[in-house]
Amino acid sequence: MANEEDDPIIQEIDVFLARSLLEKLYLFQYPIRPASMTYDDVTHLSAKIKPKQQKVELEMAIDTLNPNYCRSKGEQIALNVDGTCTDETSTYSSKLMDKQTFCSSQAASNVSRYAAAVYKKGELHLTPLHGILQLRPSFTYLDKADAKHREREAANEGGDSSQDEAEDDVKQITVRFSRPETEQARQRRVQSYEFLQKRQAEEHWVHLHYYGLKDSRSEHERQYLFSQGHGLAENTELIKSPSEYLMMLMPPSVEEENEKPMAPSNVLSMAQLRTLPLADQIKILMKNVKVMPFSNLLGLLGSGTDPTAVLRCVQQVALLVQGNWVVKSDVLYPKDTSSPHSGVPAEVLCRGRDFVMWKFTQDRWVVRKEVAAVTKLCPEDVKDFLEHMSVARINKGWEFMLPYDEDFVKKHPDIVQRQQMLWMGIQAKLEKVYNLLKEHLTPKKQEAQSAHPLLVSGEQRVNMAKAKVKQNFGQLEKEFQRQKAEMKSNDSSAKPDVPNIRIKEEPVSLEEPMDTSAHEGLNNGLVNGLHPAQGPLDPVNGHLPGGCIDRVAQELKAFVSSTFKKQFVLTLSELKRLFNLHLASLPPGHTLFSGISDKMLQDMVLDTGCKQILVPFPPQTAASPDELKVYALWEAGDTYDQHRQVLLEIFSKNYRVRRNVIQSQLSQECGEDLNKQEVDRVLKVSFCSLW
Repeated sequence: MANEEDDPIIQEIDVFLARSLLEKLYLFQYPIRPASMTYDDVTHLSAKIKPKQQKVELEMAIDTLNPNYCRSKGEQIALNVDGTCTDETSTYSSKLMDKQTFCSSQAASNVSRYAAAVYKKGELHLTPLHGILQLRPSFTYLDKADAKHREREAANEGGDSSQDEAEDDVKQITVRFSRPETEQARQRRVQSYEFLQKRQAEEHWVHLHYYGLKDSRSEHERQYLFSQGHGLAENTELIKSPSEYLMMLMPPSVEEENEKPMAPSNVLSMAQLRTLPLADQIKILMKNVKVMPFSNLLGLLGSGTDPTAVLRCVQQVALLVQGNWVVKSDVLYPKDTSSPHSGVPAEVLCRGRDFVMWKFTQDRWVVRKEVAAVTKLCPEDVKDFLEHMSVARINKGWEFMLPYDEDFVKKHPDIVQRQQMLWMGIQAKLEKVYNLLKEHLTPKKQEAQSAHPLLVSGEQRVNMAKAKVKQNFGQLEKEFQRQKAEMKSNDSSAKPDVPNIRIKEEPVSLEEPMDTSAHEGLNNGLVNGLHPAQGPLDPVNGHLPGGCIDRVAQELKAFVSSTFKKQFVLTLSELKRLFNLHLASLPPGHTLFSGISDKMLQDMVLDTGCKQILVPFPPQTAASPDELKVYALWEAGDTYDQHRQVLLEIFSKNYRVRRNVIQSQLSQECGEDLNKQEVDRVLKVSFCSLW
């Protein structure tokens, strides 16, 4: 109040809004005017405008008689620009720089807050501005001078000889045909800087007529700056309530409202999260955490939340896996989205992730190669699926990240049963889509005993070992007798010394039981290709019985021959993997369980007609030694033997070869012209295991 009394109101001025020049009034901002320039010299001034771009060019006259004007400089500039000849295209017809060009640029993008004001007879008349343009000197005449200079240099270097003229008459012309332009290429071209510059250059100039400050037409146009009607009805914009006027002065920021997080993907505080409905809260939490026990979910939702309502909502966005809730795939991959790695649509991604979740309902461990082989997705997508719900363990696979929630399973059996029915439906769909084999559908033995890992004490482990020894002893003895009788009938000529064969019997006494549960379930019962608890052919002092060596060699040779007839080229690591799979499919007590070393396997490969291909891999390769050893069947007896041998010779010289080199080499060695499809067929047949 004291400040208002010290600053009293001296005068009240009526404000009027003029509309006659609305969207027609521009403000020109000139640079500091040189002393030699006269704005009022109308005879030497012209103007032109490009309306769409709001671009203006003005030519101002320069007073060449002014003492501040340097005449020698003006003559030199005119000579550099126009040369010695003068014609209609000359920039300076008087051979003197007597004018200056100004080009405009927009000073502000939003001019709605600016207006031109005229004060007259105690009234203030405002006219909104349509644009504010800054005029700056244009130096295009310097570009013209440079072009003239280059032309003179080219003329001097070219000479005037008739030979040069004759040579200039004959020129080579290159004809190019443009490719059909795609829609994406057209959009990129339209948005490019060159295209925008070209469009701006194509707009025609509109020449304007300049009227001076004291011209009668200027006086007439200046009257439009005043409001034509002083009635209040025509100036309703100026009649506002205080609140409306304050809103016009300080409008709410629309940009800030749009930038506020509208979805759970943005970072939200817990206070903001709890303002949302319960279903949205659960969806946000599950989408960000992905795997969560029910107790943790209740803790995040705050005290007082109804567990029944939470259970009802969480089943809409998550599935139960090992007693924990895992977010559904369609929540992470909505419809009409795709993979950032491979571009695969969301429907395929959801199917692949559902397969991974279903595998974790069967076992705590999942192998990434198995998932990739079934789903046929790229490794990056499969890795994303596994990282959502599991942790990688070296030399073991991917383990489900949370322990089995036994408390939730016991407290909510109805929910568990309902989720099992859902998983049965999902399993049926996966069987149809992926054609799942029986080995994919059958859970492992340890899962049939317990759905979750148990901590076994030492006493329990001893009792389990005793029971297993008693159970297996009779079976092992019967199996050995059967094998013994079979060996006698098949190898009667060898006559093995049966009394010297010692049977390795499992201990039955209660004092020293064998602990067999330590390695159970880790490697499917195989240790270096041997079943420790089921092998009836126990070596005596490191040697097999007489007829067993030949039988092992025959079985091994049969396996190697059949494998290389299916896949002509294999690395040692891949061959060992296939051999382990073959061992896993054999019944207990088979002769191959006697133990096959890597050297025996490699020698047998060479004995079956295969050759080792010394591929010159780069020294910095990350492959293992077994992956660097490549074996190939040299003669398979089919029509592609010659082609395959040529290919193996090529790859023995270089580990990476272009397709056109392979095609030319095959055509040269085999004496026939092979097209691209035939070369692809040869490569696929020869290297199907490595393709």
